[in-house]
Amino acid sequence: MSIKIILAAACLMSCSGAPALALESDVSTTSTLSPDAVWKKVGDFCGIAKWHPIIEKCTLNGDGKERVLMAKGGATATERVEAWDDAGRSYTYTIIGGNLPVANYHSTLSVKPDGQGSVIRWVGKYDAKGASDADAKGLIDTIYTTGEKALAQP
Repeated sequence: MSIKIILAAACLMSCSGAPALALESDVSTTSTLSPDAVWKKVGDFCGIAKWHPIIEKCTLNGDGKERVLMAKGGATATERVEAWDDAGRSYTYTIIGGNLPVANYHSTLSVKPDGQGSVIRWVGKYDAKGASDADAKGLIDTIYTTGEKALAQP
């Protein structure tokens, strides 16, 4: 390849203004609990403080579509519901404030039937903010895994 082609390709990649690829966390676990039993926990938007071992306190704001979470250790997040589906047992939310090392965070938590039990899936896309990609992804993966493990317990 000529040097001109290499330089042109490098400029296109660095000068295109295309955003960096978002990070993704996608965690699933199974439970012997029925989907309805798991959804009873998940479907209470501020009930996360009752089942998630990392969350110390949850407060609903205004219309009940925003929650402010306080985690053990001082982390905070303000989350807003974007979509809710009781029949499909899922909700999608965004983080709109707080001090977690993520930006542009969108996530869906869902519960589906799986034989006699259920499968819990938590999927999120986000960018790292003030932390490395690996550190931001490690934190979100830990939040999801810890939460799902607690939800799966009878």
